Amino acid sequence: MTIDIGGVTEGALVEYARIPIAFEVQTILDIAVDHRHNGFRLSERLVATAYVKDYDTEADGPTQWPARFDTSRWGLMTARIGGRCVGGAAVEYDTPELDILEGRSDLAVLWDIRVLPQNRRQGVGAASFGAARAWALARDCRQLKVETQNVNVAACRFYAQRGCVRLCPTRRSPRCLPRMAGRSPAIVVQGSDPCGAG
Repeated sequence: MTIDIGGVTEGALVEYARIPIAFEVQTILDIAVDHRHNGFRLSERLVATAYVKDYDTEADGPTQWPARFDTSRWGLMTARIGGRCVGGAAVEYDTPELDILEGRSDLAVLWDIRVLPQNRRQGVGAASFGAARAWALARDCRQLKVETQNVNVAACRFYAQRGCVRLCPTRRSPRCLPRMAGRSPAIVVQGSDPCGAG
């Protein structure tokens, strides 16, 4: 597998957007206050009815990003096996109109990460995450912010396996930053999925 690292171009986004980001929600992480464990505790439970969550249908997909944001300073990593794009990651950086970057020049955000369903659990996501982290470090970022939802239990586990630390459970707590350069990256776990069945 190779990882190509480049900018966000129309051609690259068209190829990247062909990789589905949808997943099946069978469980959810409930969030409870617990002052002994960073202020909250997560517990997994089954949802009443499993459903498919597809971020690309809820918001504009990758091909629409340049129309919504200045992506000129973003990075796009594409993972290839045999020349075929099987996954990748997008990192936002130095984009003043995005509040998630907090106006900081030493912060990058893992905006998107996706892997073809048949290539999941084969190291593609880990390689893409590693490339995104390296890309941020090359721009002197001290932190890489990661955000997911409590309905994406597999993503929460994936980020935890990469050394991420859950620091806050809600959108009202934006100081959830993964540390870079020898420090642990972190994960922001959002509250309930507004479109979910949980």
